[in-house]
Amino acid sequence: MIEVALLADLVADLPSAVRLQRLVGVLRERFLCGAVAILRLEENCLRPVAVDGLVLEALGRRFVVAQHPRLAAILSRRDPTRFEPGSELPDPYDGLLDSQVGEPLPVHDCMGVSLYIEGVQWGVLTMDALKAGTFDDDAIYSLKHYALVVEAAIRVTRLEQELLSLRLSREAHPSDTTSVVEAEEEIIGQSQALQGLLHELSVVADSELPVLLLGETGVGKELFARRVHILSRRAAQPMVHVNCAALPESLAESELFGHVKGAFSGAANDRPGRFEAADGGTLFLDEVGELPLAVQAKLLRALQNGEIQRLGSDRPRRVNVRIIAATNRNLHDSVRDGDFRADLYHRLSVYPVPIPPLRERGNDVLLLAGRFLELNRARLGMRSLRLSPAAETALCRYSWPGNVRELEHVISRAALKAVSRGAARTEIISLGAELLDLEEGGASPAVGTAPLPDKIAAVESQEVLPLREAVERSQRGAIQQALAACQGNWAAAARLLNVDASNLHKLAQRLGVK
Repeated sequence: MIEVALLADLVADLPSAVRLQRLVGVLRERFLCGAVAILRLEENCLRPVAVDGLVLEALGRRFVVAQHPRLAAILSRRDPTRFEPGSELPDPYDGLLDSQVGEPLPVHDCMGVSLYIEGVQWGVLTMDALKAGTFDDDAIYSLKHYALVVEAAIRVTRLEQELLSLRLSREAHPSDTTSVVEAEEEIIGQSQALQGLLHELSVVADSELPVLLLGETGVGKELFARRVHILSRRAAQPMVHVNCAALPESLAESELFGHVKGAFSGAANDRPGRFEAADGGTLFLDEVGELPLAVQAKLLRALQNGEIQRLGSDRPRRVNVRIIAATNRNLHDSVRDGDFRADLYHRLSVYPVPIPPLRERGNDVLLLAGRFLELNRARLGMRSLRLSPAAETALCRYSWPGNVRELEHVISRAALKAVSRGAARTEIISLGAELLDLEEGGASPAVGTAPLPDKIAAVESQEVLPLREAVERSQRGAIQQALAACQGNWAAAARLLNVDASNLHKLAQRLGVK
């Protein structure tokens, strides 16, 4: 039956992430192990693309191969690699198994195999079993064959991406496929809000329309601008970034349009501006709302006519540039107040794209936290660094006024605090909620989280929800409360809630808690 399920998923019309996630779930059941992971090799790092049995934040981590000898050993061989239960090599998943949250892995079985696509090393498949002796010679033999199924699933995913590119009927550069993959891998998150945004950007990228990215400080507007460029027909040409807020008014015109020798004091040579540097490619105007009004008028001319004029020159120059602009301001208000030209606003906002703040991206905060945890673990030379269940709850409830940038700083600061307070770098370090130092005033239930059940009725002003949604919120809150009370131990939480442990895991997955 397991083999039938695997083959059915290969031919089914499934999103690639869903196909691989179901695959690791089936493999975990087949090999009776505690955790299964598929990781993709990207330069010197392995990135988890599907996991089962590991905490959610693991999907946001990047494992530097040189820092993880077990992963390096698996990559060094074509055949499966098994580690004896008494192996002294550190395990990359220490403290990350959802059944052993924050605890060092006991003596256990571990094996893995390299994955190859069209003769090129693609990544690895790893398995961990908490019971020593689980992986015998038959398991090693079976792993070699099941690795072929995983490779087939990856090939199907790659073919689907290539078909999508063909449907877009783009004038593709030979490296476009790689660029598309890299653009998708650079942005971390699985929330519906993020996936909807990424789909919208992939559609508008193929046009030549100006794009206006709207979002709060710290949401990553430059990252999304780069994605639009990489997915566009101009991907092989440069993308030039201009921070409009950092341009002094006296130099803004020269920086954008260039100048000729003698145009002003200190102009010893002719110098092209950013528009000419981006000719044929993309010009990203970050914080465009900060541009001086005098420069806005010249920018409008460049957008309307495709012509610029270097400072001090009478000769216009033709440029072929696509504009992506970004701002955290409300440009409607700026136009009303006379700080921004209405005609330029309408020219830039042909296709406005709002970027959701972190508080609207649900459990993406945990995936991003996993990425920053792994960066700080490597930077500080720690064995393992993770979040306590209480810290995960605190991250999900905080409103994140500074968005992703604030999250990065919070994790870095908490890791340093843990070390400064005596945490041993050779042990598994769990960051508690108190180390995050999140201000109470910034806490608010984020998307994907809910108030605890006993508080739902107490909020008289709360909107009336459909019954199913209200029940799911209550269930989600009860599970989070039980996990916090049991220090993240799922079995103990199941006993506290008086439900079967396997049913709790399934419910938690359906509700997005796990």
